[in-house]
Amino acid sequence: MEKIHLYQKSASYLKMLCEEIAERSVGSEGNRQATRFFAETISALGWQTEVSELEVMDWHENGASLQIADQCFNVLPSPYSLGCSLQAPLAGVSSLAELERQEITGRILLLSGEIAKEQLMPKNFVFYNPEEHQKIIALLEQKQPAAIICATGRNPSLAGGAYPFPLIEDGDFDIPSVYTTDRVGEDLLAWIGKTAVLESLATRIPAKACNVVARKGKERADCIVVTAHIDAKKGTPGAIDNATGVVTLLLLADLLKDYEGDRMIEMVAFNGEDYYAAPGQMDYIRRNQSGFKEIILNINIDGVGLRESKTAVSFYDLPEAMQAPGHDLATKFAGIVEGVQWPQGDHSIFIQYGCPAIAVSSQWLIDHMESQEITHTPKDNMGIVDGRKLVEIAEALNWFLRKQSR
Repeated sequence: MEKIHLYQKSASYLKMLCEEIAERSVGSEGNRQATRFFAETISALGWQTEVSELEVMDWHENGASLQIADQCFNVLPSPYSLGCSLQAPLAGVSSLAELERQEITGRILLLSGEIAKEQLMPKNFVFYNPEEHQKIIALLEQKQPAAIICATGRNPSLAGGAYPFPLIEDGDFDIPSVYTTDRVGEDLLAWIGKTAVLESLATRIPAKACNVVARKGKERADCIVVTAHIDAKKGTPGAIDNATGVVTLLLLADLLKDYEGDRMIEMVAFNGEDYYAAPGQMDYIRRNQSGFKEIILNINIDGVGLRESKTAVSFYDLPEAMQAPGHDLATKFAGIVEGVQWPQGDHSIFIQYGCPAIAVSSQWLIDHMESQEITHTPKDNMGIVDGRKLVEIAEALNWFLRKQSR
C-alpha cells in the first residue's frame, strides 16, 4: 500500500512542478510557486523548514531582429541580456587572437567559429571559470562593441541540448547580445563591414526567489545533506532537469518522516543551478562557511527518472564506513547501477569544500552528456519521465540513510 501511495504522490508532484506551474526559472512567479509548494509539502511531513530569501533578476524578451541591406537573419535575445535598437558596421572574430587585435569599438560584433565553440561562463561565476573565458569577457568589456551576435552550434556538456545555444548568458554582462545558429553565422561573414540594423526586445526585472532547507535529527555535527535544484531554464518544463530530483526529495522526506536519529539529515531545494549567478548555492555557502566541516556526506539528485534508463550513482571520496552500503545500492535495487563520475551538478560544491558526495542521475543522460538533445529544451517534459523510478530512488536512499543513523 505504501508503494502505491508513493507512486500516486510521485505523479501528483510531477504534474504540479511540470504542468500546473508554468515555468520555474529563477525570479519567475512559477519559481516562487514551486518553492512554496516544496516548503509547505515537506513541512507537513514534520520537517523543520527554513526559507531564505534571495535577491535575483527575472528577464523577459519579445524577440529580436537583424537586417543587413535587404537581408533578414533569424536571431534570439541572449538570456538576461539588455535589449537594444541600433545600427552599426558589422565586424567579426573567430578566435581570441583576432579579438585581441581587431578594432571593434562601436560595431556590431559577430562571434563565430572557434571562439563560439562553448558557452562562456558568467563573469562572476565562481565554481568553474576557465581563464580563456575570462579573457574573452574582459576584452569585450574593454573594447566595447555596440552589440554582439553569437553564432553557435551544439555543446550539450555545458549548454544542454539547445541548438543554437546562447554563448553569453549573464545578467552581470552589460553589452547587448543575441544568438543564432552556426549556419547563419557563416552567411553573415559575407556581410562584414556592411551596416547592420539590430533590435532586441529584452528587459531585466528585479525579483525575489528563495532556497528551502528542511531538517530532521538532533545534532548538525556529522550532518548528511541531500540536495536537488528546483529551478529550470526558461522555455522548458524542466522535468528531468530537475523536477524529478525535487520530487525524489519529497518522496524521501515522506519515507523519513518518522526519523528520530541523532545525526541530522538536511534536505535542500537549491535555487539557481540553471541560472547565471547560482544565487541559492552562493547563499548556502555564505550561511555555511564554517559548517561544511560538519557535513559528512552530500547526496545530489539531478537528472533522474528518464524512461528506458537505469539510475546511476557515482561516488566521490566516500568514507570507508559508507563504501559498502554505497556500493550495495546497485545490488539491492534492480534499477540502480554504479555510474561514472560527472562534475556538472551541485555535488561539485560540496566536493570543493572537502565533503564526500554521491551523485544520482540517469545512466543514459550521463553516458550521453556530449550528445543529448533533451535538457534545456521543450523536450524535457513529463513524457520522458517514469515516476516509478523516483520511488525506487527514494526507497534506496531511505535504506542508505537509515544505515548511517546513530
